Amino acid sequence: MAERESMPYDVVIVGAGPAGLAAAIRLKQLADEAGRELSVCILEKGSEVGAHILSGAVVDPKALDELLPNWKELDSPLTVPVTRNEHWVLSEKGKYSFPHILMPPFMNNKGTYTLSLGNLCRWLAGQAEALGVEIFPGFAAAEVLFNEDGSVKGVATGDMGVARDGTHKGDYQPGMELHGKYTFFAEGVRGHLTKELKRIFELDRDSQPQVYGIGLKELWDIDPEKHQPGRVIHTQGWPLDDAWGGGFLYHQTNGQVALGFVVALSYRNPYLSPFEEFQRWKQHPAIRDFLEGGKRVSYGARAINEGGWQSVPTLAFPGGALIGCSAGFVNVPRIKGSHTAMKSGMLAAEAAFAAIAADRAGDTLEDYEANLRNSWIAAELKKVRNVEPLVAKYGGTFGTIFAGADMWMRQLRIGLPFTMKHHADHETLWRKDMVAPIAYPKPDGVISFDRLSSVFLSNTNHEEDQPIHLTLRNADIPVEVNLELYAGPEARYCPAGVYEFVEEAGRTRLQINAQNCVHCKTCDIKDPTQNINWVVPEGGGGPNYPNM
Repeated sequence: MAERESMPYDVVIVGAGPAGLAAAIRLKQLADEAGRELSVCILEKGSEVGAHILSGAVVDPKALDELLPNWKELDSPLTVPVTRNEHWVLSEKGKYSFPHILMPPFMNNKGTYTLSLGNLCRWLAGQAEALGVEIFPGFAAAEVLFNEDGSVKGVATGDMGVARDGTHKGDYQPGMELHGKYTFFAEGVRGHLTKELKRIFELDRDSQPQVYGIGLKELWDIDPEKHQPGRVIHTQGWPLDDAWGGGFLYHQTNGQVALGFVVALSYRNPYLSPFEEFQRWKQHPAIRDFLEGGKRVSYGARAINEGGWQSVPTLAFPGGALIGCSAGFVNVPRIKGSHTAMKSGMLAAEAAFAAIAADRAGDTLEDYEANLRNSWIAAELKKVRNVEPLVAKYGGTFGTIFAGADMWMRQLRIGLPFTMKHHADHETLWRKDMVAPIAYPKPDGVISFDRLSSVFLSNTNHEEDQPIHLTLRNADIPVEVNLELYAGPEARYCPAGVYEFVEEAGRTRLQINAQNCVHCKTCDIKDPTQNINWVVPEGGGGPNYPNM
């Protein structure tokens, strides 16, 4: 094995999303204020900052106001304020507009903006680099490094130029080690290094299991006469029956709408396909009306943390910390998590800077944990902590009513006197003999589409001659267990057509089309036997979202 080179930094950050970038900016601000040098680097597995970022998004600028109070003067992408906010309850052909006055005040979108979160991250990266942060796109953190005392030492990037059979190709280059006094993990939802850290340090020992949704999104250029910048629409109800979730449609800049559909991964019917539910939702008359005469220009998918406050794990451990969606700070009913992610990065930065200024390194940042649990992040998430489990337990109709009542009571400083629990998403599937198959309509190629043509619009690309990054702990389980008991759910829950069961020489086997993977992590979450383990491919691989 070739010897790896190493580079020392004060703080190493894994992931150039909102949390990682906010942390880096705050670290350099504090260093400048104190008149001292501080080296900070960010590793980003996407080909560029923003390439792997996907969100609605409607952004609350609360954390940005704290981080960069003059952001409006810095040519930021927050240019379309939300001007009209609607919530529709859909039936198969009709809709009911839910009066916004019936929602608690903290649920309104006053003062928020709708935009591409990827473009926000690109802009934040520019602010970070102007302060001296080193950002390395196209380099995937593949391994956590440890000191002899067990504390985190840093991370190593993956080797480049490794063939599928594990041999070294002519362009082989060993990975690089990046050592930090502290390492922040801002990998996003279901980060593969975060999974290992949770196991090693038992970070989720005192929290509820994290639960997730799968969010699918498209960008459309629509008829200019239909475009109303700042109009925000959320839906619930149809087409979901034995599952819960909903859709969104945001009128953004440049005559585009961002629309998408979220399905909670606690669903029970293994025949359900989140992708097909999204395509069916677009055919609702109220949604189709916006899209007719338009053109789809982009597609993508990403898992979403939905566990809320009770699923937040221990955040700090010797030498490192979890920030952003690696920890899980999404406010589910508000459908927002960028502001909480940024704030968590800022709090971690402040704790790390104070520690480094006191000549500490490699210890546990206790102040980060304590300060976050006493911050407005905690106050915001505690108010809505029972929303997801109430809807998961009682369904979309009654669960929404109970959740709304609980939020109103918390607005009045009462609310349920207990915190509800979660069940891990991989435990919820029913056997195929207990449910009916779902017949989905064929795509029309105008409003609804198939998965492969959709993946094409995600600009997904992986070097084909490399080890498959969707690994199986046991190669027999997909056929002998998943197909036999659950009708092969991986062929349906994947939004990119990665998994398919094929007949070969009279036998059925699972074929993994890893080059299609959009890095959503759904397989790692929903696989009923937890046999699939997602690891990073070569850096730069995956989707290349332009402005998602």
